[in-house]
Amino acid sequence: MKVNVIQFFLLIAILLTSLCACQNSNEELVAINGLTMGTSYSIKIVPNGNQLDKNTVHTNIENILTDINQSMSTYINDSELSLFNQSKITDWQVFSEDLYRVIEHGTQVSAISNGAFDVTVGPLVNLWGFGPHPYNRDIPSDPVIQSVKQHIGYEKLNFDAAAHRIAKSDPAITIDLSGIAKGFAVDKIAQYLNELGIEDYLVEIGGELIGKGTNANDLAWQIGIEQAKPLERSVQRVISLDNIAMATSGDYRNYFEKDGVRYSHTIDPVTGKPIHHRLAAVTVLHSSAMHADTLATAFMVSGPEKSLALANEIGVALYMIIKTNTGFEERYNERFKPFQTK
Repeated sequence: MKVNVIQFFLLIAILLTSLCACQNSNEELVAINGLTMGTSYSIKIVPNGNQLDKNTVHTNIENILTDINQSMSTYINDSELSLFNQSKITDWQVFSEDLYRVIEHGTQVSAISNGAFDVTVGPLVNLWGFGPHPYNRDIPSDPVIQSVKQHIGYEKLNFDAAAHRIAKSDPAITIDLSGIAKGFAVDKIAQYLNELGIEDYLVEIGGELIGKGTNANDLAWQIGIEQAKPLERSVQRVISLDNIAMATSGDYRNYFEKDGVRYSHTIDPVTGKPIHHRLAAVTVLHSSAMHADTLATAFMVSGPEKSLALANEIGVALYMIIKTNTGFEERYNERFKPFQTK
């Protein structure tokens, strides 16, 4: 699965501890890196006595990621998801367990966020010039937006959980999992490491992370949240990850301006247009990277007030950077406070 390079840098949180914290304990750290889903991945393991064959672990991780790509990519013409998108039928279609789970979870987040997250939004993203094709800076008219919106909507997907089947009520509906698949992959690799008996690791794919245990210096994994400044990279706040996943989303780099108007890459599936509120970036912490990934997008679409209310309602840790007339301000809920570094 491929994502726009600008989007990757938009989403990524700066990893503070990965290399510098382990310089004095290099022999204890196993680092595995590679490319996947149009971005990079980085895995750091502290074996703590576990006898690991790094090459075998690396190969198995690559196999996991390859399988996810072959199932969920929209860039592989014969992937499981691509074949579903290409089918113009409304009959039930059987899915693999993982793909069914990811799509179903995405629609569950759609429901609780009143459609702010929607796996069918891809055609609108393309319409505004933020998809995989060269940018088109023409502002689409309302009739064109409404025409595309006719074939958008998570409600047009029907599910049969017992048989892992999905059917389209609109044969033109397509699904794009770029807002959830990386998080799922992080969870999948973490599950694999848990099965190996590894208790201390940090997994990162395209800016989505999960940390467990401690680094080689026996400290919690320290992760930096990036400031919402388009022309520089600096740390806004540092948090500790232990048995928790983190996802970050923002709109402060990927946008365009035309006739004095700023158009964000974050498209609201309900309006069919770029967001225009003051929320610049969000960070979500949850035990599941997949859930954090989807919620980060949903919150970014919803804006600060709705996001804070929903985060408190469903019990997730939320951190926001909000634009003001003079700069930016931080806002977060009670569930986020325990993860802050002292």
